[in-house]
Amino acid sequence: EVRLVESGGGLVQAGGSLRLSCTTSGFEFDDWNIAWVRQTPGKGRERVSCIRRSDASTDYADPVKGRFTISRDSAKKTVYLEMNGLTPEDTAVYICTVDPKRPCWAAREFGFKGQGTQVTVSS
Repeated sequence: EVRLVESGGGLVQAGGSLRLSCTTSGFEFDDWNIAWVRQTPGKGRERVSCIRRSDASTDYADPVKGRFTISRDSAKKTVYLEMNGLTPEDTAVYICTVDPKRPCWAAREFGFKGQGTQVTVSS
């Protein structure tokens, strides 16, 4: 059974930082694409960042480029999202999502998702 557990969210002031973690189990960690998406009532689900199974290369949505960094620790089967320079527009539920086949650009449609962790950025 695929299991994804996010943590690290919270309330932070604009300009601050947070590090999200996604602890995983139930699948071959290095053989699946792993992504972070975020969801808000107004914007729906938005792709944030992805790390590829093939070569651990990464990509980022334009709104977070240069501010967010995705990384993975294969020994711990954990993926991280380091978020710096947070703005109120980053307020969302951040969801860890994985898929064995779908490419990173399709992260919003990945087959498995965690429950998410709330990030709230105050102005």
